[in-house]
Amino acid sequence: MPSFTTRFAPSPTGPLHLGHAYSAILAHDIARANGGRFLLRMEDTDLERCKPEWHAAILTDLTWLGLTWDGPVYRQQPKIPDYTARLETLIARDLLYPCSCTRSDIRAALAAPQEGVDHIVYPGTCRARPMSSRQPKDALRLDLAKALSEIGPTSFVETGPAFAGHHKINPTDALQTIGDVVLSRKGEDIVAYFLASAFDDADQGITHVIRGQDLFAFTPVQVLLQKLFGLPTPVYHHHALIRDDAGKRLAKRDDARALAKFRAEGATPADIRRMIGL
Repeated sequence: MPSFTTRFAPSPTGPLHLGHAYSAILAHDIARANGGRFLLRMEDTDLERCKPEWHAAILTDLTWLGLTWDGPVYRQQPKIPDYTARLETLIARDLLYPCSCTRSDIRAALAAPQEGVDHIVYPGTCRARPMSSRQPKDALRLDLAKALSEIGPTSFVETGPAFAGHHKINPTDALQTIGDVVLSRKGEDIVAYFLASAFDDADQGITHVIRGQDLFAFTPVQVLLQKLFGLPTPVYHHHALIRDDAGKRLAKRDDARALAKFRAEGATPADIRRMIGL
């Protein structure tokens, strides 16, 4: 197996835009420059929003860009039972607990705004609940304090320009900024994105994860989960985002910058590379 293996992992829930093109081309070109593998993964566990037509459109866009991937397209949907089975091992280790809290419940339980975090850190309302109290629509949360006590010192390497360096995960900081994350959502027999992605990266032999800076905040969570399951930790590279004229990062709903639209208007793959600075 090559020493360098990376992937592009879109969700087939809408059209690819210039930001996706940047991430896919960058990962593809770095892999080829290193004599490595470039894999394509469809993160399609959202059974309601993921559509076959978007899957096909992604393949069309990437092929038009001149990108080639090694091996068949990897899909998450068939892996859902495997994710769930692996999640059960955390239940057996007493690292998960059921949670019935809504977002409004969590906000109401917080006595003050949480400084220095860009998301709501769960206050632990349901932490004392045993798994025997689990109801069908309960979420499953990781007891982070217990998990940290199991895995010991943890770190990862980042090579992206904004966060380059060796990052140690401080347990005290993790408890304050990550908290007891949801690993299985209410009413769904699937695991959270960052856990499924951690499993897939290990199963596919990913050595380098190349993705947008907006996902950097997920990295400590993924690294902690990798350690809990005895999985290898890749090298991470979080690249700058492609933004619109107002400085806002592109979203799938921004059809004006969809690759299919540029192609229909006569743009070439070389034009796309110039637009995104590659």
